[in-house]
Amino acid sequence: MKKLKIAATLLLLAAAPALAARDGDKGEGVVLPDVEMIDVPTAGILDYYGFMVKTRAYSGGGVLGTLNFGVLERLNLGAAMSVDKFIGSDSGIKMRKPEIQVKFRFYDGGYYIPAMAVGYDGQGYYYNPDKKKYLEKGKGLYLVGSKEIGVPGLVLHGGFNVPDFDNNYLFGFLAMNYTLEDKVAFIVEYDSLFHSDDPARLNAGTRFYITPYFQLDFALREIGRDGKFDNGWPRKSERIVQMRYNTSF
Repeated sequence: MKKLKIAATLLLLAAAPALAARDGDKGEGVVLPDVEMIDVPTAGILDYYGFMVKTRAYSGGGVLGTLNFGVLERLNLGAAMSVDKFIGSDSGIKMRKPEIQVKFRFYDGGYYIPAMAVGYDGQGYYYNPDKKKYLEKGKGLYLVGSKEIGVPGLVLHGGFNVPDFDNNYLFGFLAMNYTLEDKVAFIVEYDSLFHSDDPARLNAGTRFYITPYFQLDFALREIGRDGKFDNGWPRKSERIVQMRYNTSF
């Protein structure tokens, strides 16, 4: 029964994009700002009363579901939850505890200064049940800036984050995306900078704007990586698929 409830919840999240075909909507209009790239956040936020559902299928048959809300004009609140081994025939399905996500955009940007946002994201990757921690930690507390540079549609994102307060390590991240006619975007990002004991990650992907409300991502994480985590788990390149549906109340 518990597995059926989990399955029903995640299937509803995955089916949400089908709702994008509203009455009278032909898919025309301008797409909403990107609130994140692959793993890297942006200074973009959901509009007041905005709502976003995201599902990510990752290695080992796992599924990550995320809900975010524009609760105030500049404030987004949400939560993420992952389920390992959900896809496939493996019976060892495991639901991980939900993680909080918060973002506040405090500056809309100017001619020289990028738009700025501060936030918190506890969702990590590769959960280790023995230590009850993620081997790749979430962003934790972060500061991010986003700005279009040089060419229309070319946007640079960058910032700093503190994943946890046990060691107070300061990490950095960079990302860039180029969007063609609000139809397709090409993304590259360099994450987890500055500390060799948690190696930097190179990710790249393509985002398709199926409608102004529905996005489909195909991405490759940790390009060129071939090693192991501290606990001996393999650490290799990972293919992911993401779906996002944006709407409003």
